[in-house]
Amino acid sequence: MANHGSNYVDVLIIGAGLSGIGAACHLQTECPSKSYAILEGRSSIGGTWDLFRYPGIRSDSDMYTLGYKFKPWRDAKAIADGPAILSYIRETAAEYGVEKKIRFNQKAVKASWSSQTAQWTVESRHSETGEMSLYTCNFLIMCSGYYSYDAGYTPDFPGVAQFQGKIIHPQKWPEDLDYRGKRVVVIGSGATAVTLVPAMAETAAHVTMLQRSPTYMVSLPSSDIVANTLRRLFPESVVYTLTRLKNTLFGMLIYQLSQRRPELVKRIIKDRVRKELGPDFDVDRHFTPPYNPWDQRMCLVPDSDMFVALREKRASIVTDQIESFTPTGLKLKSGEHLDADLIVTATGLELVALGGISVAVDGNTVPTNQCVTYKGAMLTGVPNLSFVFGYTNASWTLKADLLSAYVCRLLNYMDKHGYRQVTAHLKDSSVTDMPLLDLTSGYVQRALERFPRQGSKLPWRLYQNYFFDTLMIRFGAIQDDALEFKPTEQTTQVAEVATA
Repeated sequence: MANHGSNYVDVLIIGAGLSGIGAACHLQTECPSKSYAILEGRSSIGGTWDLFRYPGIRSDSDMYTLGYKFKPWRDAKAIADGPAILSYIRETAAEYGVEKKIRFNQKAVKASWSSQTAQWTVESRHSETGEMSLYTCNFLIMCSGYYSYDAGYTPDFPGVAQFQGKIIHPQKWPEDLDYRGKRVVVIGSGATAVTLVPAMAETAAHVTMLQRSPTYMVSLPSSDIVANTLRRLFPESVVYTLTRLKNTLFGMLIYQLSQRRPELVKRIIKDRVRKELGPDFDVDRHFTPPYNPWDQRMCLVPDSDMFVALREKRASIVTDQIESFTPTGLKLKSGEHLDADLIVTATGLELVALGGISVAVDGNTVPTNQCVTYKGAMLTGVPNLSFVFGYTNASWTLKADLLSAYVCRLLNYMDKHGYRQVTAHLKDSSVTDMPLLDLTSGYVQRALERFPRQGSKLPWRLYQNYFFDTLMIRFGAIQDDALEFKPTEQTTQVAEVATA
């Protein structure tokens, strides 16, 4: 049998964020005999919800669907702020004893598979000392998200060096930044900008959101009235299940309606914005994107906070392009100048697949961007590796929960049948490959070539549909012509002896 060193575990999870903690909890519950560890590149758990510290940081999904299926969200606020979400993740980790399994400051840089030993060897670098460590495992689960934690994306703006104020990217927000009474310009129109503007407008002199093109914005109450009413009648677990189902169905309905009747959805959204801002506001210019709803993610505006800031003139929107930075602000292509003491570049993330880890199989480097995803969970030609990638049109955790449960089913199936290795192979020549991500956002389009592909039909196709995926991933058969299973080394040796 393979020689397992002291750093061997049956399953190694990369990343201790929302997905990694969830995967560990699934493993403990559904595969209790499996040993596991988590490698986390930073010094604390929480991933995104520990990394981002900018004002107003919150989820743009409700916590009944962003929360884990197995742990009810009990707070009255459904649209939660970053600290509340981080607390929920930490509480989950403590409840399940996951914290003891985390190896902090271990940034996984390379994973090498050996078919001879049916093992992964993962090289990690200590984020403070630079010291390298080796970990071995039979199965690897990548829960490292989809973007680089090192830095966000900032375009090469002309004249940046001239600006005499501060320039901040939300991913690297300084703890001691004081913007009270300052003129602030936030560049961008995505979820981060829409969160920052009303939060900063509470104490800044004025906040201007400068957008190259508009984004669809939808206002919802931060508290779920139905859930809070049901709490008076039913146990917490029942309320959570019912609300999760309701909100998932509602999200799917809006998405499907956006795909089939985009003009209707456009009209509804614009009418709601006009109602919020009044007839004098130029909704066509500032709130009508050149694309259809859900071609990019919609922005959630909890309790109308963005619209309130605009109505009260504490914030404003400018739709224009930057000609150059100046010593005192920004010169726009229209000729207008925006004065600023502080400029926030909410210009997106630097997307990266599999946490940027290098993958090799039997000594050969695998170009993972040429692999095709199997059920959105595995990569063609890469044994015993699963990656967790959430929905683009719904809460990340809905998909993460499904994928973690699938991996547990797969591991139990392999144990039952004496298998130690599983690999997905695409043998159907009629399957054409397609981009993994279907959003038209600039930060997504810039990075598509870094990500694996998806296929044109099942089981290679991703449909971004939770109930369809539930049938395929949670309840679909594990045995599949696309999967090649190999027995344990011991079984192979017995077969070789018998043949001899």
